[in-house]
Amino acid sequence: MPIENVSGTGADVALIGAGVMGEAVLVSLIDAVGAERIRISDGRAEHGAAVAQRHGVRWCATNTEAVDGVGAVVIAVKPKDVGALATEIDGVLDAAALVVSIAAGIPTAYLESRLGGTNPVVRVMPNTPATIGHGVSVLSAGTSATADHLDRTEQLLAGTGTVLRVDEAYQDVVTGISGSGPAYVFYLIDALAEAGVLGGLSRDVALDLARATVAGSGAMALASGEHPAILRERVSSPAGTTVAGVRELDERGVRAAVIAAVDAARARSVELGRDLP
Repeated sequence: MPIENVSGTGADVALIGAGVMGEAVLVSLIDAVGAERIRISDGRAEHGAAVAQRHGVRWCATNTEAVDGVGAVVIAVKPKDVGALATEIDGVLDAAALVVSIAAGIPTAYLESRLGGTNPVVRVMPNTPATIGHGVSVLSAGTSATADHLDRTEQLLAGTGTVLRVDEAYQDVVTGISGSGPAYVFYLIDALAEAGVLGGLSRDVALDLARATVAGSGAMALASGEHPAILRERVSSPAGTTVAGVRELDERGVRAAVIAAVDAARARSVELGRDLP
């Protein structure tokens, strides 16, 4: 069911940035408000126009054209380009329009300061499974954003998968877990497949086993709602093969390595926010 009012101003929604994640968000926006109410712009004109045509939405040659009179704008450009974009659209974007940013590491205060401090800003950390509707998008409100703005943002992004909310102070660790987390899972799939090849399986069979095992285990963890340690224990018969394998993971510090990887990604997210011009 399309959203009747995205904000207190115009009905249209603008998407700036039509990359992989931007296009995933675009699909969700179409589900939420309808293609006829969406405008997009992108620094790569040929690419952006092709995305617009593919999805039946309005292509805008400039960012200012895209945001003029809209009720909400989703910013999906690279973090390094956010400052210049905000400066470009400031004064054209309606002061009450909702601003949703999916740029990693960019604090809401940074956008607020470059948009005159009047626009409600919501910061979002999505992840790449959003491209197939199975992602996680985590929302945080800026100083002017209300619960109603978070509700509207959640409706706009519902098509990307699970939508959660946290205080903005936790967005950097969210980046380390769900933002970067798919890469860690893909890393594990690759390692499982390589072990299968080492054991004599063909590469295709090993990869199919690894993919399906990770997908099924994740689905089970989500569906059961139980702590993963309990689920792990159910697979681990006394003196069995799984116990032997888990012991090897512990002895090689895999758990500690995963925690360290998340913390390193969190620290880098903090740096991105600090290094802004």
